[in-house]
Amino acid sequence: MGQITVEKNVGGIEGLCVITPAVHGDNRGYFSETYSQRDMAEAGIDVVFVQDNQSGSTKGVLRGLHFQKQFPQTKLVRVIKGSVFDVAVDLRTGSATYGKWYGVELTEENKKQFLIPKGFAHGFLVLSDVAEFCYKCDDFYHPNDEGGMAWNDPEIGIEWPEIVGEYNGTASAEGYTLEDGTKLNLSDKDQKWLGFNDTFKF
Repeated sequence: MGQITVEKNVGGIEGLCVITPAVHGDNRGYFSETYSQRDMAEAGIDVVFVQDNQSGSTKGVLRGLHFQKQFPQTKLVRVIKGSVFDVAVDLRTGSATYGKWYGVELTEENKKQFLIPKGFAHGFLVLSDVAEFCYKCDDFYHPNDEGGMAWNDPEIGIEWPEIVGEYNGTASAEGYTLEDGTKLNLSDKDQKWLGFNDTFKF
């Protein structure tokens, strides 16, 4: 493979990949190919992406856990500014790792990318003062098709870094902070998702 190294089935979960592109630098700065369909195909990843998205968030923002129900998406995610902890949860009922999660820190320095196939819930926590998050999708966004799952459900037991607080039976951010005192910041919608046992299954 020309410009990427691929760690496949990370965390023992089939289909999840961490991709690290080659970075070429000198005293002027650096250059990196952030996506090459040819390199991906050589790595055995045959996905056609149709949409690019980008979001900006501040420290303590947690987005997720999200998925599309009838139009599931494969996503290739990366961070171009700051640092996030990115998580995928396997919701594929026929999977040997159904209900298992895996997380990876994505930063502007390590330039790692996280490939998340269809059938996973996805979310991330912002660890830096600000973060800019980019991702490719292999299907378009479909309004009214979004599903979600509680970020803090003990049935899944995601080990979010730096978060301090106790589970109160809901996805509410109330009572949660980061270690430095920054309040956890979730959308109203993300604080109302139910736990794993009551979540849509693929």
